[in-house]
Amino acid sequence: MYTEARKIHLIEEMLKVTSEVTLIELETVLERSKDKQEKKKSIYDFVGILSKEESAEMRKAIGETCETINPDDWK
Repeated sequence: MYTEARKIHLIEEMLKVTSEVTLIELETVLERSKDKQEKKKSIYDFVGILSKEESAEMRKAIGETCETINPDDWK
């Protein structure tokens, strides 16, 4: 319920604003916020986060610790 009270307080403060510049800034902040919430993450958003060395180390660790599946076990 605290969130609702904060929203109401924010609306009350926005109603008091008379500066056109301030209104434009508020609109810009709200638009940016909406854009960030709607954008879904893709695997391509993470490209380049790890260096090649880190990536190789991670692949090595996965290869050493993961169970390998023997195709003959399914027969």
